Amino acid sequence: MAFPPNFIDELRNRITLSELIGRRVVLKRKGREYAGLCPFHNEKTPSFWVNDQKNFFHCFGCGAHGDAIGFTMRIENLSFPEAVERLAGEAGLAVPETTPQERERAKVAATLHQVAETAAVWFEQQLRMPSGKNGLDYLHGRGLDDETITRFRLGFAPDNREALQAALRRTGATDRQLVDVGLVIQPDEGGRAPYDRFRGRVMFPIHDRRGRIIAFGGRIIGAGEPKYLNSPETALFHKGDNLYCLHLAREAAAKDRPVIVAEGYMDVIALHVAGFDGAVAPLGTALTEGQLALLWKVADEPFLCFDGDNAGRRAAMRAAERALPLLKPGKSLRFVTLPAGHDPDSLIRASGPAAFQACLTQARPLVDIVWDMEALGHPMDTPERSASVETALRQRIGEIADATVRSYYQDAIRKRLWDARRGGSGRRPAGRGAA
Repeated sequence: MAFPPNFIDELRNRITLSELIGRRVVLKRKGREYAGLCPFHNEKTPSFWVNDQKNFFHCFGCGAHGDAIGFTMRIENLSFPEAVERLAGEAGLAVPETTPQERERAKVAATLHQVAETAAVWFEQQLRMPSGKNGLDYLHGRGLDDETITRFRLGFAPDNREALQAALRRTGATDRQLVDVGLVIQPDEGGRAPYDRFRGRVMFPIHDRRGRIIAFGGRIIGAGEPKYLNSPETALFHKGDNLYCLHLAREAAAKDRPVIVAEGYMDVIALHVAGFDGAVAPLGTALTEGQLALLWKVADEPFLCFDGDNAGRRAAMRAAERALPLLKPGKSLRFVTLPAGHDPDSLIRASGPAAFQACLTQARPLVDIVWDMEALGHPMDTPERSASVETALRQRIGEIADATVRSYYQDAIRKRLWDARRGGSGRRPAGRGAA
């Protein structure tokens, strides 16, 4: 029984391997990995290791090796299809019917990946053509050298309604494929010719977790709106389930480097160039639940980096609100606040990587943001005002689904309330009741 490759990829990404194996094996955290006694042979010294970032387990004693599906097959003596169905049920995924139509869709997806790759190559070529001079000047003006431009495969879409589609048709791409990848727009009005979606823009290819190009972002050169334009939702691209440069950040996280969420493409590239190669960015949206899950797969406490203005503060609070119900033991966020008027790109260009590292070192935990959301700017000089702040904080903390994490938040907030009412005496009440 065959399953569509995209379905298997999604299933593997939905499952946290250490949680799955931890139901059967007592695992102890060892840095970025987990270790325990191998369930597949008798041993007294742990030689069984689990790596969530790379999504595999390995036993150095008996050689057992695999992913979530392989573990389920071994531990429950199931066939591949049975293990897939078992895990899909736990992950809340509907198992697709392996019909001829499904197999055809898998072939279509593979072809669309090739169309996207061909488009990326063409955009790269256009950047070096006379028509791409303005785009290349813009990138050089932002401090990017040719090596960086090549490394991130930046390109240019000429200000022409038909240039891309004409070029890709010559490679064998069909009009339907160009529309399905999101490169060409087919007007609803009958009789109107299709036209290129991206025109007069510097192009940023967007990759999936495996490093395949699935979409594009384009930055307008000169006057025009919108300033940034992303590919639409397609069979390859779901913006709420992807992050810009995640395929590179996974490698950095495996080397214990910080994973940093910035706001834009240029911020991510500037951070990578400065040595912070765990940088990623959402794709034109506020951070989604799916993106948080991706981040926690590669890092326990990713850093969220927002501009030092009111919009940046609002973005931090939105991210905190989104994260609270999803918190689990060991999984949280840290918040980096930049100096007013700066984003990561401008700060690094003005003051160097050390200035950004200093901001990273001063990152605040999520509990600080929760406190600010409900207590900052609210006086507690009367019993009624204190009660109002405490009630708001209780309600906010009540959004945390995990009982253990919620209990520790209640403790932390109770201490802060105690200190605030006592003028920072640092004393705290005994017990661990509700905040």
